[in-house]
Amino acid sequence: MAEIQITTTQNVTLDFKAAELNHRILAWLIDVLIKSAYITLISLLVYKLLGLESYINSLDRWSQWSVSIVIGLPVTFYTLFFETVLGGQTLGKKAMKIKVLKLDGYQSSFLDYFIRWVMRIVDIYASLSFVALISIGSTKKAQRIGGMASGTAVVSLRNKINISHTILDENLKSNYQPVYPSVIKLSDNDVRIIKENFVKAKRKNDQVLLNKLKNKICGVIDVQLNEEHHTERFIETILKDYNHFTQSMT
Repeated sequence: MAEIQITTTQNVTLDFKAAELNHRILAWLIDVLIKSAYITLISLLVYKLLGLESYINSLDRWSQWSVSIVIGLPVTFYTLFFETVLGGQTLGKKAMKIKVLKLDGYQSSFLDYFIRWVMRIVDIYASLSFVALISIGSTKKAQRIGGMASGTAVVSLRNKINISHTILDENLKSNYQPVYPSVIKLSDNDVRIIKENFVKAKRKNDQVLLNKLKNKICGVIDVQLNEEHHTERFIETILKDYNHFTQSMT
């Protein structure tokens, strides 16, 4: 899988892996099944349960097309609607734990999802998905044309979830106020190493290692502490501050 680095607006670099092609295909198939189920159910409702089949058949051709268009609107706009509402995921993508993310670190906008949706005409429908498959397989960040046009990529959240178990605190309160804004100078890997060594040092009551961690962190984020500052509390605060700045991206 291609490695994708996304630098957030807080200058925090997050490492992702491009979604695997088989996961993208499975997500697409799930979405197709959902749309097919909708068409089947709505057809049963309109034509069978409500007994409107004879009435619709009695309409002129344009009216029949109008009815078909209205019924088909949820299918047509399915991807655009769900990616907008779910922040880059359709129900299929959510099931496969993959997501559309903006490569410049900003939150994807409706326009980004709209561009991706429109370009499906070229990527998928007009070429029977051949253009999409070739593009995904040959581009550095596994993007189809719609992704390149919108500056987005489909990434796997599986790797990010594993990282979150290591460095992120899912219980961090939404109204948490960070103490050290310069913590954004740290990377995912930095914080992973800090937390792993912090946990080890606490378990062994290794004050030497704790002080080394504190001094290293202070050097990277340009913070000066006095000798009386509680080392463990400082490192715990650093981890919480980093969580605050990165949690919205996971």
